[in-house]
Amino acid sequence: MHEILDQVMHYARAVWRFRWYIHAIAWPIAIVGWLVVASLPDKYESTARVFVDTKSMLRPLLKGLAVQSDVADDVKMMTRTLLSTPNLEKIARMADLDLAVNNVSEKEGLLEKLRKTIKFKGGRDNIYKIEYIDDSPEKVKKVVQSILTLFVESSLGSSREDSSSAQRFLDEQIAAYEQRLIDAENELKEFKRKNIALLPGRGGDYFEKLQGKLAELEKAEAQLSEVKGRRDEISRQIVGEEPTFGMMPSANLVRGGLSHPLDSRINELNNRADELLLKFTDRHPDVIAIKATIVRLEKQRAEELKEIEARLPKGQTITPLEKNPVYQQLKISLANTETEAKTLSIRVSRLRSEVKELEGAVDTIPAIEAEMKQLNRDYDINRKNYEKLVSRRESAKLAEQVDKSTDDVQFKVLDPPSTPLEPAGPKRSLFNLVVLLGGVVAGIAFAFLLSQIRPTFDSTRNLSSVTGLPVFGAVGIVRTEKEIRLRMIEVISFLAMLGLLVVLFGIASVFQSPLRDLVSLVITVGG
Repeated sequence: MHEILDQVMHYARAVWRFRWYIHAIAWPIAIVGWLVVASLPDKYESTARVFVDTKSMLRPLLKGLAVQSDVADDVKMMTRTLLSTPNLEKIARMADLDLAVNNVSEKEGLLEKLRKTIKFKGGRDNIYKIEYIDDSPEKVKKVVQSILTLFVESSLGSSREDSSSAQRFLDEQIAAYEQRLIDAENELKEFKRKNIALLPGRGGDYFEKLQGKLAELEKAEAQLSEVKGRRDEISRQIVGEEPTFGMMPSANLVRGGLSHPLDSRINELNNRADELLLKFTDRHPDVIAIKATIVRLEKQRAEELKEIEARLPKGQTITPLEKNPVYQQLKISLANTETEAKTLSIRVSRLRSEVKELEGAVDTIPAIEAEMKQLNRDYDINRKNYEKLVSRRESAKLAEQVDKSTDDVQFKVLDPPSTPLEPAGPKRSLFNLVVLLGGVVAGIAFAFLLSQIRPTFDSTRNLSSVTGLPVFGAVGIVRTEKEIRLRMIEVISFLAMLGLLVVLFGIASVFQSPLRDLVSLVITVGG
């Protein structure tokens, strides 16, 4: 620590040897620097603060009904793009800054200056601050007012412009999809017209229809086999039936024909007619109705018996067996079974033909069905997109009506821009202090440089450390009183000049306006 202190004192004494060079360097730098600071033009600052209220009562009420953008994000995006080149051009026109612009380079310089000098700060608690500094108080107010106006109008108009653009886009898309639907409908209609016979119906597609027909054919063949088995069993019973004599009434024998189930009904009606003729004539309505019924039943009985006789083999005559009621019922059942067997045979043949036809169209119908499904799928996609677009267009219209009726964003100007009365800069007192300190430091540095160029030994310790030789003694200087007074005067003069420099610093800091006017006058006269 003692060595460091000795080294510092050595450098201090070395600089002190060339102390007058400090004033020789510091004074010119200080005076010139203060004149330059004084010549700096005044800078005026205008500010404005605005509060952006993004809360709206309608937003929660219209949730799910209208398209709602994130207003806070829109405002933040506007703040980030506020200093874009188009916006800066608008600000320059609104503040009449472009009147002094004569060419493209001057315009670019003006825009770059605005970009560097305009300060847009804030965002916390939705409070934004606009700052602008220039050499004209009226100009800074105009610029800040222009920025504030542009910020408010851009934020309010951006959502409405986006809404209008969205509606135009939706209208164009809806018209396009509507034409697609018309084209798809016409194409589907023409395809159905050309392939009406091969299109899938309610039974499903080709393979489902084929499986259904095969199932029907299998079921019909099973029913046909069952009916044939029942027919064979009835035939076997007919062959084994024994004749029974004395079982049938004589009335049936007298009629000379086969007994029929309608005989009892006809006898009842004849008895009823006889009873009515005892009371009424032949023209009575009931008698006429009963006789007509008897005629109709007798005709039916005759036709059925005739049909049974026609089924008998040639040469076979009616024996008493045919007069047996059981035998007659078996014959009727046999006839019905044969009729049912013929019907099922026709159905089986028809189903086999349909199955064969479907199997033959294995390469045609699936392709048509696939094309039909593709057409329906394209139509459904276009229809769904069309319905979604129409729904969203209605939401966009509702959102636009909301924007027109009320503003989602409320701008409240907390501090409007004003014309500054006092300049905000430059900070000449600070600059003057920096110039003073810079001049003094430059003088000390020059003195130190000279001390290194022309070094001396001011102590035995320093001499011993440099030469590496021991020092046995030192001879001091004994000054006279006159020399001491002269040295004191010299020190006082040095300090007085330093104090005078500080006084000039104070004058330059206090009397800035007169000094600036003086510099301006000198520059004008010199020019």
